[in-house]
Amino acid sequence: MVASLDGSTVVGGEAEGNSRSLSNPIDQQLLLTLRSLADTLLVGATTVRREGYGPPRVPGQRLAVVSRAARFDFDLPLWTSGRAVLLLPEDAPAVPVPSIRAGRGDLDLVAAVAQLDADFVQAEGGASLNGLLAAGDLIDELNLSLSPLMVGGDGSRVTAHAPELVRRMRLAHVLEHDDFLFTRYVRYG
Repeated sequence: MVASLDGSTVVGGEAEGNSRSLSNPIDQQLLLTLRSLADTLLVGATTVRREGYGPPRVPGQRLAVVSRAARFDFDLPLWTSGRAVLLLPEDAPAVPVPSIRAGRGDLDLVAAVAQLDADFVQAEGGASLNGLLAAGDLIDELNLSLSPLMVGGDGSRVTAHAPELVRRMRLAHVLEHDDFLFTRYVRYG
């Protein structure tokens, strides 16, 4: 994840903003390196649309997209590649692509993630997905880049819409480049 100094995860507002303007080339390289290690990338539907996700570039890697209603153009390369799976509530509409279903009405993210055939799942957001992951106690590690920008606006925090919770993480790494801080926090225990 990347966040501004004032805590926003997007530039351009919550409704249409994206995270690219908060990033820099080193942050992008770190993201790509982390991404290359994962079996499965876990991403929210809004982030997939806003950031223009395509098929994973790493051989054998899958993209798991969290969605409530599966409103996608299934003719896009992400879906035609056969390398993406939708995580949906059991009562969501039928879809023409592979899906994992858990929960009724709302997705049971804990149960859906448990069904992923993966040793290393890299969650790439957005902030609402991170909030669901935090609520489900599914965050073992957080890689957070702190951008040297103040952006104001109504952008979400890193764990948007999460219930109030307190979980201490341990700082495992910190790097600095061009006023950006790149941090890696891991779960205690």
